[in-house]
Amino acid sequence: MQRGNLNDLQAFLAVAREQSFTKAAAKLGVSQSALSHTMRELETRLGVRLLTRTTRSVSPTEAGERLLQTVGPRLEEIDAELDAIRDLREKPAGTIRITATNFVADAILLPRLSGLLRRYPDIKIEIHAEYALTDIVAQRFDAGVRTGQQVAKDMIAVRIGPDIRMAVVGSPSYFKNRPEPKRPQDLIGHNCINLRLSTRGGLYAWEFERGGQELNVRVEGQLIFNGPSQMLNAAVAGHGLAYVLEDAARPHIDKGRLRHVLQEWSPSWAGYHLYYPSRRQSSAAFNLVVEALRYRS
Repeated sequence: MQRGNLNDLQAFLAVAREQSFTKAAAKLGVSQSALSHTMRELETRLGVRLLTRTTRSVSPTEAGERLLQTVGPRLEEIDAELDAIRDLREKPAGTIRITATNFVADAILLPRLSGLLRRYPDIKIEIHAEYALTDIVAQRFDAGVRTGQQVAKDMIAVRIGPDIRMAVVGSPSYFKNRPEPKRPQDLIGHNCINLRLSTRGGLYAWEFERGGQELNVRVEGQLIFNGPSQMLNAAVAGHGLAYVLEDAARPHIDKGRLRHVLQEWSPSWAGYHLYYPSRRQSSAAFNLVVEALRYRS
């Protein structure tokens, strides 16, 4: 039997249970004549009578009773599953996987998503913290977080934070016997903490900008890390100068543990964006996550 005939089976079940074409037609929202025509076509296709009709009542035949007892529960199970799926729209659920840096995970994702997690206990969020750029499609992430200039053009990007600014920082103990650099070229004489780019393998060249003039400086030092949080900790410990996000360094700057130097050369970049494939079929849970993270200035 073709799938379209499931509607005929539903019609038969209504008549057999109500034992009345009039009541079944009202329940199904169709005319009594249309329902009678449907039943005759079903019996013709099956080659067996399903209903015994009299002027006063309708009752299932032996074949009809068998169909009622076997097919009825199965169709009810299908209806129950469809209702459960519809409930997902009203009760968002599912796991959303996001890749981001440690700083973004701590400073943006967790604070913004905490309220959503409390309101929707069936939503689960997996945050994969790493500094390397990740192919979110190949790695099966629902979304990623990176700065605006790092997001590929074929992705949908939603801003989740203000513009960011970089900062060269060092501890008071480091500057005790060393002069503060006045221009980026002065970094050549300093012990700088380098960053190894995981995706490219090389060391990151510190980028500066002032009045439209851009300058990249390849620095030298005793320490190399593959993540900015370790660089920041090393700078606080007095091991050298680090080039990190100003927001990440701000608590240490405010408490006097770090000094921000070369401030007039510190560039600002497009803030963090949540990005995901344009062809992604958004679920209710994913849409809630996007709206919870969306930046509103």
